[in-house]
Amino acid sequence: MKALVLAGGKGTRLRPLTHTSAKQLVPVANKPVLFYGLEALRDAGITSVGIIVGDTAHEVREAVGDGAKFGLDITYIPQQAPLGLAHCVLIAEEFLADEPFVMYLGDNFLVGGITSLVDAFRAADHDAQILLTKVAEPQFYGVAELGSDGEIVGLEEKPEHPRSDLAIVGVYIFSPVIHAAVRSITPSARGELEITDAITWLIDKGYRVHSHFVSGYWKDTGRLQDMLECNRIILEQIEPDISGTVDGRSEITGRVVVERGAVVEDSVLRGPIVIGADSKITSSYVGPFTSIGARCEVANTEIEYSIVLDSSSIRGVSRIGHSLIGRNVEVNRAEGMPNTHELMVGDHSKIQVRS
Repeated sequence: MKALVLAGGKGTRLRPLTHTSAKQLVPVANKPVLFYGLEALRDAGITSVGIIVGDTAHEVREAVGDGAKFGLDITYIPQQAPLGLAHCVLIAEEFLADEPFVMYLGDNFLVGGITSLVDAFRAADHDAQILLTKVAEPQFYGVAELGSDGEIVGLEEKPEHPRSDLAIVGVYIFSPVIHAAVRSITPSARGELEITDAITWLIDKGYRVHSHFVSGYWKDTGRLQDMLECNRIILEQIEPDISGTVDGRSEITGRVVVERGAVVEDSVLRGPIVIGADSKITSSYVGPFTSIGARCEVANTEIEYSIVLDSSSIRGVSRIGHSLIGRNVEVNRAEGMPNTHELMVGDHSKIQVRS
């Protein structure tokens, strides 16, 4: 069995961060979301992986390499434009050949892995197996309708009046028959080849399309609140590890990771948190569910429930919460009068200021 991982797309809901960075490489607990998916594939016994890449191909290649560090053999498949999930299958046909494969959306975050999904497919005689989970607001997702034996009898894309509360998670397993399906459908109203249309084609032709339910936690990490929630989930599972330097004036409570080369001075750390390698925390409070990337500086600042990416600095800020701060960002306290906020903000940003 092979895998097809989708790491293209533009990540519009995480702009401006994704103007210059792949959304699949935004970190959760200081590890890119994409890496969790690659590790899940490896743990399920899959080693041959094709990665669909788009405008951020160079960044993805640099981060993942040839896959050896994950125990994988990686093949990169360029997609000239985001033309739909079924289009990804279409352009990957040569790589996939006549083998069944997992299709994994690289910005999906799934705790618990996919081993049970892969094992269930191998043990059965299905032509496709779709991962599902119950959601509170199914109208915002692709929704599946099931028959009495768990077979999928219908799919709807973001329906106004959903027939079920079962959302399609971004992990699928297909037999080679899916190639005929993606060649048979036409672009949707938004100009894309939809994987839901290809699955519907399979159902209409009498192929066996079965459901499998998420056994762990799942999130599509396309929005800020989703990233912060995934960060919280992973940080709740970490084990304390102080590999850096913490002075005697600092206070540590709970599960705290201070990576090698990091320095903590005269500060309060309340876990679960991760302080990245070679970062420096001085006279600051770093509160729960916060991950600070590598080579960052945090001084005279209070921050919690946030993600700070590599090589950023925060100095003299009284309180930061529920925030995602990108790479090489400077956040400083303004001095002098008048008491004004001075901002340089890129397109599609969101700023909340309490006066």
